[in-house]
Amino acid sequence: MSSVSTPPQSGDESLGQYGYKQELRRDIKRFASFAVCFSFISITTGIFSTYGTILNTGGPLGIWTWPVSVIGQLLVALVFAALAARMPIAGYSYQWMSRLTNPKIGWLIGWIAFTFLIVVTVSVDYAIASVALPALLSYTATALNEWLITAGILIIQLLLIVFSTRWTARLNNVAVGTEVIGIVVLTILLLVVGLISGGLHPDHLFSYGAISASGYFNLGTLTAVGPFFLSFLLGAYTIVGFEAAANLAEETEEAHHVVPFSIWLAVLLSGIVGMVFLIALNLASGNLKDLAASGTPVADIVTQTLGTVVGDIFLVIVTFSIFACGMVAFITATRLVWAMSRDQRFPAHTILRRVDVHTNTPLTATLLCGLLMEIVLAVFAFQSDALLNLFSASSLLPAIIYLATVIMYIVAKKKLPASKGFHLGAFEWPVIILALVWLVFELSIFRDASFAKPWLYTVIMFAIGLIYFVYLLFANPAVLSVASVSDEPQVDLIQPDVQA
Repeated sequence: MSSVSTPPQSGDESLGQYGYKQELRRDIKRFASFAVCFSFISITTGIFSTYGTILNTGGPLGIWTWPVSVIGQLLVALVFAALAARMPIAGYSYQWMSRLTNPKIGWLIGWIAFTFLIVVTVSVDYAIASVALPALLSYTATALNEWLITAGILIIQLLLIVFSTRWTARLNNVAVGTEVIGIVVLTILLLVVGLISGGLHPDHLFSYGAISASGYFNLGTLTAVGPFFLSFLLGAYTIVGFEAAANLAEETEEAHHVVPFSIWLAVLLSGIVGMVFLIALNLASGNLKDLAASGTPVADIVTQTLGTVVGDIFLVIVTFSIFACGMVAFITATRLVWAMSRDQRFPAHTILRRVDVHTNTPLTATLLCGLLMEIVLAVFAFQSDALLNLFSASSLLPAIIYLATVIMYIVAKKKLPASKGFHLGAFEWPVIILALVWLVFELSIFRDASFAKPWLYTVIMFAIGLIYFVYLLFANPAVLSVASVSDEPQVDLIQPDVQA
């Protein structure tokens, strides 16, 4: 894998070959691009939200699925980085599929990506209301207050996104800095203080906890998965969203070079820091039975080892990091809706493709996403195990998108335009084959009956999309006509009808 040194193109030149004009400000610089990926992944959000679930499904031993998940997702991230270097345009997989296969397949993948971004934003923000804030402010979470608080958080994020991409990026940069420093410092403190106080438990690193050792590594049946394999949900939920930088490529300076680097670096750094943090949590864990029964086992471990003050500081960092993660997922959703709308391929595209002249953001697309997120929140909020269902759906959908994208890469490999910032070189075939194997394995885990509701959400949302897809086929088939890709500037694509 290597970087290719070529002169950066201006925004207008870069987008001209795809038939687009530069409408959004290129305010996102190198660190901000990385921060978008790292914040969407957010190991703090993922581990804080799912560690308790892993204790109950796979026990402490389940954390050792993490490095496998990280390696698998890193392989996928490398494929996405290679595509982003060739086609740095908003819409990522939707755009790549449309141009390298055909717009019909691209539209279907775009719709699946849209349903993922809506539900993952809700799942992240719901974690603040159901886990982080109750632990920080010492109140009892109920379905009603979780719903109301999450709804309020979504509104705050919507206003920030509408106001300015630059300010949301700045806020996210701060969140990433505090998250990295906070997790690293916390990990060191847990290990040092635990060692001094004699509170470390090396045997917990490989403990089954409350899970029976019998059949622990069983591959399962057609509708059931063994405890160890269910633990892959930890990495499957956390190490996603690295493609967010690709969706903001039209707002990124020197996107051909910056975006690919941001994608794979965010996955690698998140994987390393997350693994060390998980080891520290297992070592510092006390009564495993009590932790498994707790709604906030990570906070309990921190408080028991380091005291209430440090525990509260950690919870503040957690809350801030989760908020930033949700905000990045939200803004990614708005850019996808806008990208599909300017191609006339999204419902109400005439309104949703507009960029507000005052904020220089896709205002109506942002408002629509906010409304749909509130609806999805209302659907999930009063379900039993609402958080589990939300983050299960948020793990299932990206696996489908990633698998489709990797398959597309293989099928359309000869059609790929020349790389302008990053390529896989001699490692290309090993990377894409291993990524494919990993994604097939990951999706096989979701055959477990416990994922019935996430599958139901996926099927319902896909069915809604199919209705509009069929409408397009009959009412405006030209919109889904074949588009080609060329290294030379051309306008053989569907022309966006840009409105201020």
